[in-house]
Amino acid sequence: MSERIVEMKGITKKFPNTLANDHIDLELRRGEVCALLGENGAGKSTLMKILYGLYHADKGRILIRGQAVSIDSPRDAISHGIGMVHQHFALDDKLTAVENLILGTKQAKILLDMAGAKKEVSHLSKKFGLEVDPDSKIYQLPEGMKQRVEILKILLRGAQILIFDEPTSVLTPIETKDLFKTIHALASQGHAIVFISHHLEEVLSISDRIVVLRNGKVVGEKRAGETNEAELAQMMVGREIEQITRLKGSEIAQTVLEISGLCALNDKKLEAVNNVSLTVRKGEIVSVAGVSGNGQKELTEVILGMRKATSGKVIINGKDVTNKPTKTIIQQKLRCIAEDRIGWGLLMDRPIAENLILGLHRSSKLSTKTPVANFLKTKEIHDYTQQLLTEFDIRGTDVNAPVKLLSGGNLQKIILARVLSQEPEILLASQPTRGLDVGATEYVHRLLLGLRDKGIGVLLISEDLEEILALSDTIAVMFRGEIVGAFPAESATGEKLGLLMAGVKGTEGAKQ
Repeated sequence: MSERIVEMKGITKKFPNTLANDHIDLELRRGEVCALLGENGAGKSTLMKILYGLYHADKGRILIRGQAVSIDSPRDAISHGIGMVHQHFALDDKLTAVENLILGTKQAKILLDMAGAKKEVSHLSKKFGLEVDPDSKIYQLPEGMKQRVEILKILLRGAQILIFDEPTSVLTPIETKDLFKTIHALASQGHAIVFISHHLEEVLSISDRIVVLRNGKVVGEKRAGETNEAELAQMMVGREIEQITRLKGSEIAQTVLEISGLCALNDKKLEAVNNVSLTVRKGEIVSVAGVSGNGQKELTEVILGMRKATSGKVIINGKDVTNKPTKTIIQQKLRCIAEDRIGWGLLMDRPIAENLILGLHRSSKLSTKTPVANFLKTKEIHDYTQQLLTEFDIRGTDVNAPVKLLSGGNLQKIILARVLSQEPEILLASQPTRGLDVGATEYVHRLLLGLRDKGIGVLLISEDLEEILALSDTIAVMFRGEIVGAFPAESATGEKLGLLMAGVKGTEGAKQ
């Protein structure tokens, strides 16, 4: 057995109404990739934030190479050789790669030793397969290269223990393969690696040892070669996960959403959506695949009336709604599962009940209209909210509690309950399972397929290839604002989609 570098013993952390970590023991070993698995709210991130000094444990202790240490801040963690590659990169877009790398290091003096810094970066790049152009501005780099800069940044600070938190969420399949080569290289050089992911196939392919958490406790530990996806999923959620089966859709039906030659600018006034054309019919799931930042967000905002189109049209049920107010578009029975559920999908400080009735404030069912104002019906709102909590299995607190107290999976269920209870004819689902565990993902997938079978047209925007392949009738791939390929799901493969997502030209499956 390899040397134990980190020992976390009896780690306990409580938040109001939540026991996030319940006497957890975890070991990290030299040259080993240890994966952490668990549902949303299982305690994975809390445990790693304690190791990285972002939280302080209520009980327990941490040993580094057998010596008890106190880690009260990320600075302390870095001094003990612990580095964390965050899901959202902490880089300055206006600086070059090498300038980002030396911020906060010994090279960052009044007179910068850029030549020495570049030499050290070049050495680390070659050693771990992390080639980057040190003089490129961060905003010029694709997501995979940005991540390499993040990894180099913590290696430059001497990290021997590396925490990767959902590292593949912004990467193409090709970039993911490159990352895995880097992780293997780091492990082979003696680094201890923690890998957190919701993708079971990734965990099995990259890790040596898998630790599963549920409800704040360690419920099992497996060697990667001695387990499988089904067993890990059952350990995570405490029940068997059923395989999703997508039946063949109906024949050609009525068009409910038509996007034609759509163009739009991003916040920097640069073209983000370029001549996009898509058609969604009743009882059909049309998916837009692509790596984050290729125009999907802007496309969603134009459809919803939140961003102006510079040209082209958005037609819903035969009515041109291009650049119409969002209220007008919603009246056409279009509803949205927001990509950013915390930023604009929910009112985080407001009660669950208030979030569930958003958009229904003026309905006769929940309010009384007078010449002066609309008055909400308190009892009816309570009963309606309680009904949705039961129907969508939303757990954890009462209707008057703020939604910020809920886990990620339950937050997504709040949005689903609100959207689906308003009986949409068209659903725009943007990253509907991002950050969700395997159990919550299964729940969302079943709901989407159920809507499709009821005749609702669904436009699914996702970066998850497994999700795209499992749910879609038609798949389009978006790269740098354009649809670079569109084809029936039956003719799609992960490799084909991955190449298109990376901008590789000549891939089979031309535009429709």
